[in-house]
Formats: sequence, structure tokens, C-alpha cells
Amino acid sequence: MSKPAHIGIIMDGNGRWATARGLPRAAGHRAGVEALRKVVRATGDQGVRWLTVYAFSSENWTRPPTEVSDLMGLLKLFIRRDLAELHQNGVRVRIVGDRRGLAPDIRNLLEEAEALTADNTEMTLVIAFSYGSRDEIARAAAKIARMASEGEISWSQVTAETFGAFLDTAGMPDPDLIIRTGGDQRLSNFLLWQAAYAELIFLPCYWPDFGPKDLAEAIHWFEGRDRRFGGVSARDVAS
Repeated sequence: MSKPAHIGIIMDGNGRWATARGLPRAAGHRAGVEALRKVVRATGDQGVRWLTVYAFSSENWTRPPTEVSDLMGLLKLFIRRDLAELHQNGVRVRIVGDRRGLAPDIRNLLEEAEALTADNTEMTLVIAFSYGSRDEIARAAAKIARMASEGEISWSQVTAETFGAFLDTAGMPDPDLIIRTGGDQRLSNFLLWQAAYAELIFLPCYWPDFGPKDLAEAIHWFEGRDRRFGGVSARDVAS
């Protein structure tokens, strides 16, 4: 099997990484950003064209205000520090999630990152920010309902295939492989629609400890999988 075209990563365990070292949670988030930098580069080196990272979920807004503020600051720092390098390396940045209610400076920064890198073709880095898959699906359904009520679309036109065009991820390939660090074995509202046939890897290591070697091992594992998509494999047919 070839390499995955699209990898999704649930970057979990920053806070626990810091706690285990007697550090404040903010230190774990900073270490997580450093891990992200390394993994983005390694993903490109591996020839993977799409990488989606779960940076901030819609549920993360319920965390303590100081932690949310720290996370917003790290997002700004990551984009301001790394955007030029990403752009130089041909990486397109795309943001998925609900931008309603975001502070103007955050919203402007996200739009700037997308606009600057829009024409890049080497790789696409998708940042799931203020993102929740259930919310994404509900917003898509509401848009379809509104269009149907105004006569812009017929209900007969709504299929599993056409529904995807109303999601935040419209135009993106579905993830082939989803990696979650931190030990938990769940998707936590990440790409629920898109992950229908993704291969899943759950790793015990915390996100700051995840690096290029771990990514390479996950890709190697994926290459050994027999993906049948509800059918039978080629070797089963041959036998």
C-alpha cells in the first residue's frame, strides 16, 4: 500500500506532559507547538500531501480562561513565527472550524495565513481551530435546509457525496490515517464524518514527545494495512 495522502492528528497530552514534569500546563502547550513544527516538516519529507491537526476544539472554550488565553497566544505565535517558512516551503494553510465569535485579531490572523498561502501546492496544513465535528455537521445541515427552503436546492440532490460539499472540509480528501497521542482511544469530535474509513492509531506517548520517528512508524504501519472500504481485498478476490 502507498503512503497515506491525508493524515489527521489529535495532539493530546500537553497538560499531562507538563504535570508529569512539575511544570505549568502552559509549558506543555509550548512544548506541543515545538512538536508540531517538527511533525509538519516531517510530514512534508514523507511525501504526505495533507495534514490536519486538531489544534483547538469547540469544547476547549470551557477550559479555564487563563489556559484559553495561553492557547490563543500560542496560535498567534505559531502563525507569526512559522507562516513565512511554511509559505517559502510551498505549504498551503487552511483553517476549518466555526469562526463566529472569534476575536477580530485571531480571525484576521487566520484569514491572513490562508490568503498568503492560497496558491501553494507542495502540501496543505489544515488547522482545526474552534472545531467540533458535530457542530460542523449541524451547520452544514442548517445551510442545506435554508437553501432548500429558498428553492436553491432540491432535497433529492442531497446525498452522502453532495453533503460533503457543505462541510468545512469541502474539497479535501478524507483522512486515510488518524493518529491520537496521549493514551485515550476516541476521536473526541474530530472529523467524524470524514473518518468513516480512516485507519486509527492510538499512542500512549504525550504529544510533546511525538516526533518524526513516531510519524514514520505510523506511516509504515499504515502501509501494511488491508483497506477494504466495506468490500473485499484484492488478495481475497485472487484466492
